[in-house]
Amino acid sequence: MMESLKELYKIGKGPSSSHTMGPERAAKDFMAKYRSAVRYRVVLYGSLAHTGKGHLTDEVLVNTFAPKPCGVVFDFDKTDLPHPNTLKIEGYNDKGLRIGKETYISVGGGTIRLADEPESKKGDAYPFKNFGEILNYCREKKCPLEQVVYDYEGPEIYDFLVHVWHSMEGTIRRGLSAEGLLPGPLKVERKAKKLFETVDPEEQVEQREKRLLCAFAYATSEENASGGTIVTAPTCGASGVLPAALHYLSRRHGFSESRIVAALAVAGLVGVTVKQNASVSGAEAGCQAEIGTATAMAAAAVCTLFRAPLEVTEYAAEIALEHQLGLTCDPIGGYVQIPCIERNAVASLRALSSAELARVLSGTRKISFDTVVDTMYQTGKDICARYRETSEGGLAATYKGCD
Repeated sequence: MMESLKELYKIGKGPSSSHTMGPERAAKDFMAKYRSAVRYRVVLYGSLAHTGKGHLTDEVLVNTFAPKPCGVVFDFDKTDLPHPNTLKIEGYNDKGLRIGKETYISVGGGTIRLADEPESKKGDAYPFKNFGEILNYCREKKCPLEQVVYDYEGPEIYDFLVHVWHSMEGTIRRGLSAEGLLPGPLKVERKAKKLFETVDPEEQVEQREKRLLCAFAYATSEENASGGTIVTAPTCGASGVLPAALHYLSRRHGFSESRIVAALAVAGLVGVTVKQNASVSGAEAGCQAEIGTATAMAAAAVCTLFRAPLEVTEYAAEIALEHQLGLTCDPIGGYVQIPCIERNAVASLRALSSAELARVLSGTRKISFDTVVDTMYQTGKDICARYRETSEGGLAATYKGCD
């Protein structure tokens, strides 16, 4: 069973779906269960501990539990964890006695579950195991991929995706107009507005269009890094790729809202396939799980806009993910800024290139999208933990400009 697109596309505050949205949802779930608690204690483990400060995890938890007090403990030592993003929440009464304890895991994209809870969720909407089964359904029904979403999620999913699209566009508009430095000690300058405003009409068309696409990706990613409102696609850290591709092509070709909704639907099928069979968590499988999935989603969306055949759409998603295999997650200082923002822009370019390559070479491929998804997950498991959102390796370890 695959989950609903409503569990994939979440509208909320950045900078991290697994480190801010997930813990916030866990805190709200715990408060609903133990309403009589007068104070709380949260222990963060794994990646939540190592990069929680940079991701504002502790601030989100304190603010969510307010006005009741909450103490946050960072446990850097415990390694026997059900998931790299694990947190324990305890509630106490006015006599100081513990009245409740739950251990949650934040599995990526803002999705949480209890540590002892099975992976199947009440939000499941599709009876498919993988993308191959989705394709077979379309072949049997002689329908496009987006029809799968409408068939299984009902007519209300259309309005939901319209809302998602409007939110994405709003984020881009805000990002293009904002200036100054992003929060934190890195003192990263916002670049989206500069990229957008320095587009020269006299430049070669290809150069001008690439800069526009990158400006849109920067706009969303910088809004995310500043704690602004974004849509997980599939995560906060990779939220700039899909909106950039859709916004750019919508401006250039004037696609109708219904085509944009169809593209979001197909991109969503790609995303839930990865969540079902692998991971979209950088802490669990590296940035290949986040930015790789986002690139595959965007490539499939591009194909959908141009009504490409099923085989071309799958091929584009496969190319996009395959060539992100092994990508590490090493945010400097735990902030979703370097290399995350720039990486979103590069991935948006790659998504369009993947779609074009698939269009030209359709019929020659050897690898299925499902094969690449399985490979990505195994690769992620093999990546050293230092390179899986702990900020202990890679750029985070070699860059000396941040304490």
